Amino acid sequence: MMITRRDVLIASAGIGLSAASCAPEALSQPRARTAHILTGFSPGLPDAMARLVAGQMSDYAETFAVETRPGAASRIAVEAVKNAEADGSVILFGPIGFMILFPHVYKNLRYQPHDFTPVSTIASAPAFLTVGPMVPSDVTTIADFVAWCRANPRLATYGTPGVGTSLHFLGMMLGRLAGFDFLHVPYQGTGAIQDLVKGVIAAGVMPIGSALGLAQSGDLRALATTGPRRSRFLPAVPTVRETGYPSLEDLTWFAFFVSAKTPASIVNKLNAAIQSAMRTDEVNSGLAKLAVEPDVIAMGDFARLIASESDRWRAIVRTTEFAPTD
Repeated sequence: MMITRRDVLIASAGIGLSAASCAPEALSQPRARTAHILTGFSPGLPDAMARLVAGQMSDYAETFAVETRPGAASRIAVEAVKNAEADGSVILFGPIGFMILFPHVYKNLRYQPHDFTPVSTIASAPAFLTVGPMVPSDVTTIADFVAWCRANPRLATYGTPGVGTSLHFLGMMLGRLAGFDFLHVPYQGTGAIQDLVKGVIAAGVMPIGSALGLAQSGDLRALATTGPRRSRFLPAVPTVRETGYPSLEDLTWFAFFVSAKTPASIVNKLNAAIQSAMRTDEVNSGLAKLAVEPDVIAMGDFARLIASESDRWRAIVRTTEFAPTD
C-alpha cells in the first residue's frame, strides 16, 4: 500500500514541522551568499516550482541560481549534487523517482539513495490516464477504454515521457490487470501530448499539469486520476480506486535534497527556510497555477515515505518483469 500524505504528516495544519521546531542552532547559521538549485529536466514544471519557492527563501541565501541540467533521466543533476561541496550551497530539486524508482530500473547508477539527505517535500501531483481523438467519443470511462483496447489491440497504445518512469509502469500495470496488451510509446518532453492530440497514439499516462488545459477544454478526455482522492483541478474525473484499480494509486512528490555529508545544522536551516516559504500566499497560489498541491512532509517522515515507496516500486518492477537498463 502506498503511504499517503495523511499517513506521514504529523501536523494537522498540513505544513509539517514549523521552522521553530528545528534545532536552535539552525536558525543562527550565517546566510549563504549564493545557493544553486539543480533540476534534472529541461525548463518546465520542476524549475518553475524551484524558482517559486526559492523566491521566498531569502533567510537561507542572498541569491539563488536555479539551473536546469537535463539528461540521463535527471541523473546528471543528481550526480552533480552528490559530487558538489557538502556545504548547503548546491541543492537538488525535483520528483523523488531518482530515490524510489531508479535504483530498481537502472543497473549502473553512480549514486545510491544514502548519498543524499531528504530535506522536505513541497508538493505532490497525481498522474492521469487520458485519451485522444483516436479513441471514439463514446469511450468515457476506464471500463470503456479497456473494452475498446481489447477490440482494437493494434491501436492500444499509450505515451509517456520515457522508459522506466513511474508513468510507464502505471500503463504496464493497467494492461496486466485488465488483461490486454497495452503498447508503450516513450517520448521526450511534450511529444506524447502532441501525438495524443493528433491521434497518433490512443492514450497518455502523464502528470496532470502537463495537459490540464487540454483536458479541461475537452481536446483530451481524462478517464481517471491516480491520487488517493479526486484532484481539485479535475473534480469530475474519478480516481483509479473509484474505477476498480486501487493498485494504480500513485503520487509524484517534488522535494529538496542535499548531499548526505552536509552538516545537520545547515540541513535544518534549509528545512526551516523551506517551511517558511511554504506558509506564504505567493508560493501556495503559485503552486495552484502549476496544477500541483502543496504537500509538505517533515524530514523524519519524508525518509520513512522514501523507504516505503522504494519497497513498493521494487515489487512493481519485479511484477512487470521489466529488465533493468544501463
